[in-house]
Amino acid sequence: MTDNSRPRPILPPGIYGITAEKYSRGRSTIEVVQAMIAGGIGIIQYREKRPAKSFAAMLTECREIRRLTREAGVLFIVNDYADIARLVDADGVHVGQDDLPVAAVRELIGPGKIIGLSTHSPAQAAAAVLAGADYIGVGPIFATTTKDDVCAPVGLAYLEHVVQSCPLPFVAIGGIKEHNIEQVVCRGAKTVCLVTEIVGAEDIAATVRRLQVALAKADRP
Repeated sequence: MTDNSRPRPILPPGIYGITAEKYSRGRSTIEVVQAMIAGGIGIIQYREKRPAKSFAAMLTECREIRRLTREAGVLFIVNDYADIARLVDADGVHVGQDDLPVAAVRELIGPGKIIGLSTHSPAQAAAAVLAGADYIGVGPIFATTTKDDVCAPVGLAYLEHVVQSCPLPFVAIGGIKEHNIEQVVCRGAKTVCLVTEIVGAEDIAATVRRLQVALAKADRP
Protein backbone atom coordinates (compact mmCIF):
# COMPACT_ATOMS: atom_id res chain seq x y z
CA MET A 1 0.00 0.00 0.00
CA THR A 2 1.06 3.58 -0.59
CA ASP A 3 2.09 5.45 2.55
CA ASN A 4 1.54 9.17 1.99
CA SER A 5 2.44 10.02 5.59
CA ARG A 6 6.13 9.87 4.72
CA PRO A 7 7.86 13.05 3.53
CA ARG A 8 8.14 13.34 -0.23
CA PRO A 9 11.55 12.12 -1.46
CA ILE A 10 14.01 14.51 -3.05
CA LEU A 11 16.21 13.89 -6.08
CA PRO A 12 19.61 12.77 -4.78
CA PRO A 13 22.91 13.87 -6.33
CA GLY A 14 25.03 11.28 -8.06
CA ILE A 15 24.47 8.71 -10.77
CA TYR A 16 20.86 8.08 -11.86
CA GLY A 17 20.41 4.59 -13.29
CA ILE A 18 17.73 3.52 -15.77
CA THR A 19 16.93 -0.05 -16.74
CA ALA A 20 17.05 -1.02 -20.41
CA GLU A 21 16.96 -4.76 -20.88
CA LYS A 22 17.42 -4.39 -24.64
CA TYR A 23 20.97 -3.12 -24.05
CA SER A 24 21.86 -5.28 -21.05
CA ARG A 25 23.92 -7.97 -22.81
CA GLY A 26 21.39 -10.72 -22.14
CA ARG A 27 21.15 -10.03 -18.42
CA SER A 28 17.76 -9.69 -16.77
CA THR A 29 16.51 -6.37 -15.45
CA ILE A 30 16.71 -7.74 -11.91
CA GLU A 31 20.37 -8.76 -12.39
CA VAL A 32 21.17 -5.29 -13.67
CA VAL A 33 19.41 -3.61 -10.75
CA GLN A 34 21.27 -5.80 -8.26
CA ALA A 35 24.58 -4.82 -9.86
CA MET A 36 23.67 -1.12 -9.87
CA ILE A 37 22.88 -1.33 -6.16
CA ALA A 38 26.13 -3.19 -5.50
CA GLY A 39 27.93 -0.29 -7.19
CA GLY A 40 26.38 2.19 -4.77
CA ILE A 41 23.86 3.90 -7.03
CA GLY A 42 21.37 6.19 -5.27
CA ILE A 43 18.40 6.20 -7.66
CA ILE A 44 17.03 3.70 -10.17
CA GLN A 45 14.30 4.25 -12.73
CA TYR A 46 12.45 1.27 -14.20
CA ARG A 47 11.99 1.96 -17.92
CA GLU A 48 10.68 -0.97 -19.89
CA LYS A 49 8.01 -0.77 -22.57
CA ARG A 50 5.12 -2.65 -24.04
CA PRO A 51 4.80 -4.72 -26.17
CA ALA A 52 8.27 -6.01 -25.32
CA LYS A 53 6.97 -6.82 -21.85
CA SER A 54 3.47 -7.47 -20.57
CA PHE A 55 1.98 -5.45 -17.74
CA ALA A 56 2.07 -8.59 -15.61
CA ALA A 57 5.79 -9.07 -16.24
CA MET A 58 6.55 -5.42 -15.50
CA LEU A 59 4.56 -5.56 -12.28
CA THR A 60 6.45 -8.66 -11.15
CA GLU A 61 9.81 -7.03 -11.90
CA CYS A 62 8.83 -3.81 -10.16
CA ARG A 63 7.74 -5.66 -7.03
CA GLU A 64 11.17 -7.28 -6.81
CA ILE A 65 13.00 -4.01 -7.59
CA ARG A 66 10.96 -2.29 -4.88
CA ARG A 67 12.10 -4.93 -2.40
CA LEU A 68 15.74 -4.61 -3.44
CA THR A 69 15.79 -0.81 -3.46
CA ARG A 70 13.97 -0.53 -0.15
CA GLU A 71 16.47 -2.86 1.52
CA ALA A 72 19.36 -0.83 0.07
CA GLY A 73 17.88 2.62 0.72
CA VAL A 74 17.82 3.42 -3.01
CA LEU A 75 15.18 5.71 -4.53
CA PHE A 76 12.93 3.83 -6.96
CA ILE A 77 11.15 5.58 -9.82
CA VAL A 78 8.83 3.98 -12.37
CA ASN A 79 8.80 5.46 -15.86
CA ASP A 80 5.32 6.22 -17.31
CA TYR A 81 3.24 3.64 -15.44
CA ALA A 82 1.71 5.42 -12.45
CA ASP A 83 -0.56 2.44 -11.80
CA ILE A 84 2.39 0.08 -11.41
CA ALA A 85 4.22 2.65 -9.27
CA ARG A 86 1.24 2.84 -6.95
CA LEU A 87 0.81 -0.93 -6.75
CA VAL A 88 4.43 -1.51 -5.71
CA ASP A 89 4.72 1.65 -3.57
CA ALA A 90 7.54 3.09 -5.66
CA ASP A 91 9.02 6.41 -4.55
CA GLY A 92 7.77 8.18 -7.63
CA VAL A 93 7.00 8.34 -11.33
CA HIS A 94 8.79 9.90 -14.28
CA VAL A 95 6.79 11.00 -17.30
CA GLY A 96 7.46 12.52 -20.70
CA GLN A 97 5.85 15.41 -22.50
CA ASP A 98 3.29 13.15 -24.18
CA ASP A 99 2.43 11.05 -21.13
CA LEU A 100 -0.11 11.74 -18.38
CA PRO A 101 0.09 15.33 -17.11
CA VAL A 102 1.84 15.88 -13.79
CA ALA A 103 -1.45 16.82 -12.09
CA ALA A 104 -3.06 13.55 -13.19
CA VAL A 105 -0.09 11.54 -11.99
CA ARG A 106 -0.31 13.32 -8.64
CA GLU A 107 -3.95 12.29 -8.33
CA LEU A 108 -2.98 8.68 -8.90
CA ILE A 109 0.07 8.40 -6.65
CA GLY A 110 -0.70 10.92 -3.92
CA PRO A 111 1.23 13.76 -2.29
CA GLY A 112 4.01 11.68 -0.75
CA LYS A 113 5.66 10.63 -4.02
CA ILE A 114 8.13 12.40 -6.31
CA ILE A 115 7.24 13.21 -9.94
CA GLY A 116 9.80 13.87 -12.64
CA LEU A 117 9.07 15.34 -16.07
CA SER A 118 11.31 15.16 -19.14
CA THR A 119 11.99 18.56 -20.72
CA HIS A 120 13.76 19.62 -23.88
CA SER A 121 13.47 23.42 -23.93
CA PRO A 122 13.31 26.49 -21.68
CA ALA A 123 9.55 26.73 -22.29
CA GLN A 124 9.04 23.15 -21.14
CA ALA A 125 11.16 23.72 -18.05
CA ALA A 126 9.06 26.75 -17.11
CA ALA A 127 5.87 24.77 -17.71
CA ALA A 128 7.17 21.96 -15.49
CA VAL A 129 7.52 24.38 -12.58
CA LEU A 130 3.93 25.56 -13.03
CA ALA A 131 2.68 21.98 -13.41
CA GLY A 132 4.09 21.00 -10.03
CA ALA A 133 6.88 18.64 -11.09
CA ASP A 134 9.35 17.81 -8.34
CA TYR A 135 12.28 17.49 -10.71
CA ILE A 136 12.94 17.59 -14.43
CA GLY A 137 14.94 15.60 -16.91
CA VAL A 138 17.20 17.82 -19.03
CA GLY A 139 18.13 16.37 -22.37
CA PRO A 140 19.05 14.69 -24.49
CA ILE A 141 22.31 16.55 -23.94
CA PHE A 142 24.09 14.59 -26.65
CA ALA A 143 22.84 12.32 -29.44
CA THR A 144 21.38 9.04 -28.20
CA THR A 145 19.73 5.99 -29.71
CA THR A 146 18.52 4.46 -26.45
CA LYS A 147 14.94 5.65 -27.02
CA ASP A 148 13.15 5.12 -30.33
CA ASP A 149 11.21 8.40 -30.17
CA VAL A 150 13.99 10.62 -28.89
CA CYS A 151 14.19 14.25 -30.02
CA ALA A 152 17.27 15.99 -31.35
CA PRO A 153 20.03 16.78 -28.84
CA VAL A 154 19.37 19.96 -26.85
CA GLY A 155 23.06 20.49 -26.19
CA LEU A 156 24.87 22.06 -23.27
CA ALA A 157 23.19 25.44 -23.81
CA TYR A 158 19.86 24.17 -22.49
CA LEU A 159 21.61 22.59 -19.51
CA GLU A 160 23.22 25.95 -18.73
CA HIS A 161 19.84 27.66 -18.99
CA VAL A 162 18.30 25.26 -16.46
CA VAL A 163 21.20 25.70 -14.05
CA GLN A 164 20.81 29.47 -14.19
CA SER A 165 17.04 29.85 -14.43
CA CYS A 166 15.09 26.80 -13.22
CA PRO A 167 14.39 26.36 -9.48
CA LEU A 168 13.73 22.62 -9.76
CA PRO A 169 16.26 19.85 -9.17
CA PHE A 170 17.17 18.13 -12.42
CA VAL A 171 18.87 15.12 -13.92
CA ALA A 172 21.00 15.55 -17.03
CA ILE A 173 20.38 12.73 -19.52
CA GLY A 174 21.02 11.63 -23.09
CA GLY A 175 24.23 10.43 -24.71
CA ILE A 176 26.26 10.97 -21.55
CA LYS A 177 29.27 8.68 -21.28
CA GLU A 178 32.31 8.41 -19.07
CA HIS A 179 34.35 10.42 -21.57
CA ASN A 180 31.97 13.42 -21.59
CA ILE A 181 30.48 13.39 -18.09
CA GLU A 182 32.91 16.14 -17.02
CA GLN A 183 31.41 18.53 -19.58
CA VAL A 184 27.99 18.04 -18.00
CA VAL A 185 29.07 18.24 -14.37
CA CYS A 186 31.27 21.29 -14.92
CA ARG A 187 28.18 23.16 -16.10
CA GLY A 188 26.32 22.51 -12.88
CA ALA A 189 24.69 19.08 -13.12
CA LYS A 190 24.63 17.29 -9.76
CA THR A 191 22.56 14.28 -10.85
CA VAL A 192 23.57 12.59 -14.09
CA CYS A 193 21.92 9.70 -15.93
CA LEU A 194 23.80 7.21 -18.07
CA VAL A 195 21.89 4.31 -19.59
CA THR A 196 23.85 2.11 -22.01
CA GLU A 197 27.15 3.10 -20.39
CA ILE A 198 25.91 1.31 -17.27
CA VAL A 199 23.52 -1.47 -18.36
CA GLY A 200 25.81 -2.44 -21.24
CA ALA A 201 28.97 -2.53 -19.14
CA GLU A 202 30.74 -5.83 -18.59
CA ASP A 203 31.01 -5.05 -14.87
CA ILE A 204 28.07 -2.84 -13.94
CA ALA A 205 28.94 -2.36 -10.27
CA ALA A 206 32.52 -1.34 -11.05
CA THR A 207 31.30 1.03 -13.77
CA VAL A 208 28.86 2.74 -11.38
CA ARG A 209 31.63 3.20 -8.81
CA ARG A 210 33.97 4.62 -11.44
CA LEU A 211 31.31 7.03 -12.70
CA GLN A 212 30.56 8.23 -9.16
CA VAL A 213 34.26 9.03 -8.74
CA ALA A 214 34.37 10.82 -12.10
CA LEU A 215 31.31 12.88 -11.14
CA ALA A 216 32.80 13.82 -7.78
CA LYS A 217 36.10 14.85 -9.34
CA ALA A 218 34.42 16.98 -11.99
CA ASP A 219 32.27 18.66 -9.33
CA ARG A 220 35.25 19.92 -7.37
CA PRO A 221 36.01 23.64 -7.79
